[in-house]
Amino acid sequence: MNRLESNCEAARGQLQGNRSTDSMTTRNFFWEETMASTVGFVGLGNMGGPMAINLVKAGHRVLGFDLSEAAMAAHAEAGGEKAVSIGELAAAADVIVTMLPAGKHVRQIYQGEGGILETARPGTLLIDSSTIDVESARVVSKAAEESDMPMVDAPVSGGVAGAAAGTLTFMVGGADSAFEAARPFLEVMGKTIVHAGGAGTGQAAKICNNMLLGISMIGVCEAFVLAEKLGLDAQKLFDISSTASGQCWSLTSYCPVPGPVPSSPANRDYQPGFAAAMMLKDLKLAQEAAGSSGAATPLGAEAASLYALFCNSGGESQDFSGIVKFLRGET
Repeated sequence: MNRLESNCEAARGQLQGNRSTDSMTTRNFFWEETMASTVGFVGLGNMGGPMAINLVKAGHRVLGFDLSEAAMAAHAEAGGEKAVSIGELAAAADVIVTMLPAGKHVRQIYQGEGGILETARPGTLLIDSSTIDVESARVVSKAAEESDMPMVDAPVSGGVAGAAAGTLTFMVGGADSAFEAARPFLEVMGKTIVHAGGAGTGQAAKICNNMLLGISMIGVCEAFVLAEKLGLDAQKLFDISSTASGQCWSLTSYCPVPGPVPSSPANRDYQPGFAAAMMLKDLKLAQEAAGSSGAATPLGAEAASLYALFCNSGGESQDFSGIVKFLRGET
């Protein structure tokens, strides 16, 4: 059992043994024991930046690293510290969180020369919150295990707003002990923490969920486009379908036409949100997984094709719900 796991166990024992004490005192003990750590955070972009800031706000010393000087400056301004290199960050950290673009980047940062597995101390807790292919997640997790470093793959859902608010959903893959060690840190950055199973299952959950999301959004957009052609008011369709069998998150929380859901990107000229390029990335990952596993996903394949067309027509930086414009022939 490493130091982080020992702290978690000690805190839980204290919580169980002091049920008659003041709840605030007990809660403060838990945070003090589990959160007073040096955290290395690699990847301070639109998602990673606010996630790292929430760790700073929770009382961590957070060493950040990113290729963008602007991202590093923002991290330092928020109370974090700049790391000169991955090696410096890894050598100092008790916990390392990564938020990177793709599997090849994750493999390089962890397994490359001077990378995390070469420079971090045995027992360092590793949390990869990138959205990558399942195979890369499992390969890196196995290498971490061989280096005596507990690791979880913990991709997120909730977008930039959720990252800033600390309300992300984490889908976590890894051993039970690694999940329990990671949980206190994930709870600072997110609201819903789900242990999906062994290594790679966090990534599997993410790509399955986003394939479903991409398919459902296209269906909702097609319904509104058809309603327009038939002379049915968008608000009327929303009022009916949001309480009928067509109800789904893409309709009630993220309606792709202006008006019915004021908080949806449709009311901000489709500023993301969750960019169409990111949806296409996840749909491609789902299709790669479907091909390697032999799963039949014809709607997932069609959704990937449609989002590729939307992105290639200039929609890659718009919110993924903006595909309604493509279906109208506007792009």
